[in-house]
Amino acid sequence: MLDNIEGQNVPQVTFKTRQNDEWQDVVSHDLFANKTVIVFSLPGAFTPTCSSTHLPRYNELASVFKQNGVDEIVCMSVNDTFVMNAWLSDQDASNITVIPDGNGEFTEKMGMLVDKSAIGFGKRSWRYAMLVKNGVIDKMFIEPQKDGDPFEVSDADTMLNYINCDAKAPADVSLFTKPSCPFCAKAKALLTERGYSYEEIVVGRDATLLSLRAVSGSTTVPQVFIGGKLIGGSDDLAAHLS
Repeated sequence: MLDNIEGQNVPQVTFKTRQNDEWQDVVSHDLFANKTVIVFSLPGAFTPTCSSTHLPRYNELASVFKQNGVDEIVCMSVNDTFVMNAWLSDQDASNITVIPDGNGEFTEKMGMLVDKSAIGFGKRSWRYAMLVKNGVIDKMFIEPQKDGDPFEVSDADTMLNYINCDAKAPADVSLFTKPSCPFCAKAKALLTERGYSYEEIVVGRDATLLSLRAVSGSTTVPQVFIGGKLIGGSDDLAAHLS
């Protein structure tokens, strides 16, 4: 049985991390003292749900969490520091701090260490998330004990709803651009000025003109999409944001 230990202090553990090509010990106190921290823990770096949904969504909502009093978002897994650092780089998730619980010590003390030997993983973390305030566990979201790898309650949106049920996640924004395009630069500046995070799709590198025409009906750039809706070029974006 995986126990909910809300109200207790987080375990005191020394994590072996690699930073700037040097070994550096990080202790629990460094992570949690005098801060409000979200921790989400998962079975393994580079695994499907962790890479496609769990980590990316926390990274996407980082600015909203910060607006609602969260100082840091920590992703933890029973992996070594080289694996965690490589995964963070692969995910391009600059808003997340990855912590390697390589020996499973923190996870075991949390009561979340499970045996996944049947799929060749050995001892790993059960998937969960928690809100920690000054080292004390305020809230835990523990995935139900089912076969496989359930992902129902430890997601970023559930955590945000707990912290502030009135908080709104930002709309998904993407735009097609070309290098050295002044209108593209104008669109990106407008989005940044209004606090929008966005995904930039560079035509010729990330997509073809055929792809651009297929989704927007046009081959001119930029083409901006907000919340799945085509807004258009930079002038259309300025009108939309006015």
